[in-house]
Amino acid sequence: MTSKLKNNVHSDSPFVQNLLPKLQQTMQDNSVVFVEQLQALWSGYGSIVRCYSKHKNLSYIVKYIQTSNSATEHPRGWNTDNSHQRKVRSYQIETEFYRRYSSLCAQNCKVPALHKIVELEDGCLLVMEDLHASGYNISADKNDWHKLKLAITWLANFHSTFMFNTADGLWSQGGYWHLDTRQDELAVMPEGELKQHATKLDRCLTNAKYQTLIHGDAKFENLCFHTNECDVAAVDFQYVGKGAGVVDLAYLAGSALEQTSLEKYGDQILELYLKALKLALTQTHPTLDFDQLSAEYSRLYPIAWADFYRFLLGWNPNSWKVNPYIKEMTTLALS
Repeated sequence: MTSKLKNNVHSDSPFVQNLLPKLQQTMQDNSVVFVEQLQALWSGYGSIVRCYSKHKNLSYIVKYIQTSNSATEHPRGWNTDNSHQRKVRSYQIETEFYRRYSSLCAQNCKVPALHKIVELEDGCLLVMEDLHASGYNISADKNDWHKLKLAITWLANFHSTFMFNTADGLWSQGGYWHLDTRQDELAVMPEGELKQHATKLDRCLTNAKYQTLIHGDAKFENLCFHTNECDVAAVDFQYVGKGAGVVDLAYLAGSALEQTSLEKYGDQILELYLKALKLALTQTHPTLDFDQLSAEYSRLYPIAWADFYRFLLGWNPNSWKVNPYIKEMTTLALS
């Protein structure tokens, strides 16, 4: 870590100039130093940096959330007030998740441990466990079936942990593409049966009996895999809220597998998820009628795919995720 510190500390960094003193003061640790910026947040709402405490010999990930951004640099041109307000709310909800819910996640649905929330005039700093330093430093490429199976198990354990949770302080409907927050995209969708039934499909999902907390953006990019090739951790909880678990499942599969892999593994995905969920629920909700849950989720699974396809057609119809498989699942849902 020492050599990395020497190579990456930049005294002229905006974070070092403006935020590091505040972080040191709140953490009561003047030995905390800036190491490197890892990435900028989507559309310019802040950044993610790595810091290090020399005194504690501990690495932190600090998510700097700047909610005053006017959202003028969206990569796809969605620079509306609706878009801006949704993003601001999403970061507030992510902060609430780490404050109130993250500690409830066991090792089988690992999330970064929260060290501190530093309140700022225009946002906050989330000071969290450095997952890379904890061994979760492996990412997954598209079509990695082994890692997708691990991710499906993480989802099942997360959904089991929060089954029937009221989502107090979180999105009343989880997921970044759900219809109520995507009216701009719905308006530009091509006319057709999917657009005509968009509200009905959404209601099927929101009226599900077996509601849990869903991650809301469960994709490989938001999952970190451990070097032991067994454990998984998830990050980026901006769209966590109430929902049917298959909403996460359909999005995860659709963002991890291309058409050829969907043809090969598609029939196994729901089966694997339900098997893992049943096992997890024996610990968290042993009296739950799993046959009822399984029947409902099996019915809703293609509807979740269709609902995601509805979003894609309005947001980016040229996405690689638009393929024959998602169209087939949509036809099944509409039927």
